[in-house]
Amino acid sequence: MTIESARHGGRLSFGAGGAKGRILCIDGGGILGTFPAAFLAGLEQHLQGRPVGSYFDLIAGTSTGGSIAIGLAMGLRASDLLELYEKRGPEIFGQGRGPITDFILDKLRFGRQLVINKHDSGPLRTALEGTLGDKRIGDAATRLLIPAWNPVARSVYIYKTAHHPRLRNDYKSLAVDAALATAAAPTYFRQHVTQHAVGLTDGGTWANNPTALAVVEAITMLGWPGESLHVLSLGCLEETYTIRKWAGIGTLGAKVIKLFMDGQSHSAMGIAKLLTGHEHERTAIHRINHTAPHSAYKMDDARVIQDLKGLGYSFARDRQPVLDPVFFSQPAEAFVPVYVLGQEPEKASTERVCA
Repeated sequence: MTIESARHGGRLSFGAGGAKGRILCIDGGGILGTFPAAFLAGLEQHLQGRPVGSYFDLIAGTSTGGSIAIGLAMGLRASDLLELYEKRGPEIFGQGRGPITDFILDKLRFGRQLVINKHDSGPLRTALEGTLGDKRIGDAATRLLIPAWNPVARSVYIYKTAHHPRLRNDYKSLAVDAALATAAAPTYFRQHVTQHAVGLTDGGTWANNPTALAVVEAITMLGWPGESLHVLSLGCLEETYTIRKWAGIGTLGAKVIKLFMDGQSHSAMGIAKLLTGHEHERTAIHRINHTAPHSAYKMDDARVIQDLKGLGYSFARDRQPVLDPVFFSQPAEAFVPVYVLGQEPEKASTERVCA
């Protein structure tokens, strides 16, 4: 028997012979996004020339993962996005000028970070504009979720494609706006002000691991059965560290950020597993990550790009036999949004209902 989502824009066929709800989720982590980009590029080599994003029904990404998610949804190849990290990563984080110069500039940026944002967002904007151009969220060929945070309203701000009748605004937004907003990590980049004068910061402040967000969206807004979902969740490395029982602000330092982000990530995974079926009964969520020593890989240290690239390809080589039959046996069904760029919402909605 075939089960169909009743909501327009989320329609998928499930059941015998039908499609699976395949979801790709990518964590935030600055330059550490080289790891998931390389992992996806490694898998992409075996997909008969098709971009890896075309095999998923929903893609969610936060911060650097948001940039990857948007690029994939626009039809870009993972290998092209990996190349973006390699070629533009040092420039974005003000490095690549030689060891002595980089050392001096890094110390100056550390002092600057005590007062204002550490990095200029100009090079990041230039790189994203060169990749995404003037594309809008509505140009995405795959459903998208890109979380950000509105610090003035103190509320979540999630960019979404028009995969539900209520989603009447975001599809008109510039893709570059969404990418810059979700990547505006406090103390690293300044708050991003969108074309509508909304100041937004990094979605990593509340959803650095967007897996739970994506699963909830699939079940509630899209109406997909939880037991039919398959999720590929990609991390940007997990650090090992210890916290002393008597730790204070001075001894915790940057670990306090990791403490909250790790808590959110593990909570997200737990929620997603409960909603998709007990892991003892079915493997619904495939989490790909690597554990590294504390401070071995910093989110704005471009010197680790090649190490991360090699790590990503190595993981892809190892996991590809397991992931292929779950995610890559056939491309995803075509996504037909409720609202289309250049059409009035009422007209687009009527056409979709009658289709």
